[in-house]
Amino acid sequence: MESEKRISLRLPADLHERLVERARTDRRSVNSEIIHLLEVALGPAGGEDRSP
Repeated sequence: MESEKRISLRLPADLHERLVERARTDRRSVNSEIIHLLEVALGPAGGEDRSP
């Protein structure tokens, strides 16, 4: 089993509402939606570093 890290995150209320709506649309929990969006934004693990 992969290890997981728990974090505390503060979000502006409007951003939280957008996440909740998107998670509902995608039939995911808010946590799963955040993970999905981060994975899409960061690309595959061990992939090329896109920083300059």
